[in-house]
Formats: sequence, C-alpha cells, structure tokens
Amino acid sequence: MHQEYNEFIIQVKKLTGIDLLLYKEAQMKRRLISLYEKKGYASFHEYYKAIEKDNNVLNEFLDRMTINVSEFYRNAKRWEVLEKKIFPRLLESSRKLKIWSAACSTGEEPYTIAMVLSNFVPLSQIEVQATDIDENVLARAKLGLYPERSLTEVPADIKAKYFSKDGDFYKVADEIKRTVTFKKHNLLAEPFDSQFDLIVCRNVMIYFTEEAKIILYNKFSASLKNEGVFFVGSTEQIFNPSQFQLDTEDTFFYKKQAIKILS
Repeated sequence: MHQEYNEFIIQVKKLTGIDLLLYKEAQMKRRLISLYEKKGYASFHEYYKAIEKDNNVLNEFLDRMTINVSEFYRNAKRWEVLEKKIFPRLLESSRKLKIWSAACSTGEEPYTIAMVLSNFVPLSQIEVQATDIDENVLARAKLGLYPERSLTEVPADIKAKYFSKDGDFYKVADEIKRTVTFKKHNLLAEPFDSQFDLIVCRNVMIYFTEEAKIILYNKFSASLKNEGVFFVGSTEQIFNPSQFQLDTEDTFFYKKQAIKILS
C-alpha cells in the first residue's frame, strides 16, 4: 500500500502539479481511501487510472483534497479586529489597499473582506484578489449563491444591504461581486505576487506538513509590504513569527517587520 500511495503521489504531481507529499500523510491517505472505496475502486492504482480518464473523477478528487468548509464572517470576533484595528491602521498610509484572499474556497472570505472594507472606502476603490487550486469552488464563488447556514454570522445590516433572497439561497450583491477577482493558483507550486497590504489565508495551513508551512510562511511574508498584515485561521497561530520577519499585531494577525535602512 505504501509503495502504491507513493506512485499515486508521483502521478498526481505530474498530472496536476499538486504535491501530496506536502500534505499530512495519514490525514490525506485516509481521506482518499474513503473516497475511492465509496466510488467502487479497489486501489490507488485503479483510482489514478480513473482520475486520468475522467474529468468528473479528477474534479471530485480536487474537491476532496481542498477542504471547502467556509462561511461569511467566520469567527466573527476576528473580523471585528480587522474592522476596528487593522483596516484603520492600513488605511492611514493608503486609501487603495492591495489585498489577497489565498485558498479562498467558495468565496465567502473575499466577499467578507470587501463587505468589512466597504465601511471605510467606496466599493469602487476595493479590489480583492482571490485564489484557489480548485476550479469547481472558484466557479461556485463567482456565482455568489449561498445556503442560509453560510450567513449565520453576518451582521443584520450587512445581510440586508448586500444579500438578496433567491429561492432557498442568498445571492451576493453584484457591486460586492465586482470587487473580487477569482483566479486559479497553486500555493505550493506557483510564485506569489508582492507588495500586499493584507493577505488572508485561514484554515488551510493545518493540512500541510511542518516543512510546507515554513516554505509558505516565508513566501507570504516576502509578499507583504513593510507593516502589511497576514491574517490566519483560529487554529493556526504562528508561535515564532519573528522567524518569518513578522510580529504579532493581534491574535491571528501578524505584521511584516519594517526593514530598517541603515544610514
């Protein structure tokens, strides 16, 4: 089984560019075995043949790999910190912020960022880059249609202002949708853009190995402006932020250390 899983990893990397070695092995293996058994395959070898041949099987594999559990204003207290403390500081130096929602899943997070920021600047000045490895979730994010349970933590005034009921679902207002650009991106394999004021990457790092986390924290840090902010999930505290040229600004918020120019 171990040898077969290793071959599967190599084949998947060739086909998709995704390196499963960078994910926690026991967790990923368990998840994939339960998926292929449910679909009636007997081994990783059989499962890979199906992935290669059938786009639906490939998409389902990608869906399972990227744990798409998301909601608007997830962990509402953290979004309050963003609104009361982080945005006011960032907006002192620029009214046009460069923002990235990394591993954005079905779009709740980048749309939430735009909604919070709309309390400070006009929507026409807001641009959020949002990326994910999974084209299926990006298609759903662009649609902007969500079940009621995704809106549990949305403040009542925001819900009234930026959502409309559409059958059993809620639709995000077009003016919010226009602030977000969605794009496919592999965090582990592709380069990052730079000079971000804010990078939000929440509830994703927990699936990666320690080695992969170190690589990613360094890449995220390098992509921030001086004193830009990295906002992580509620199980992802960075215990040694200075290793990545970051300081703790608040719980789960890290500020890029300003580079001192020696005269």
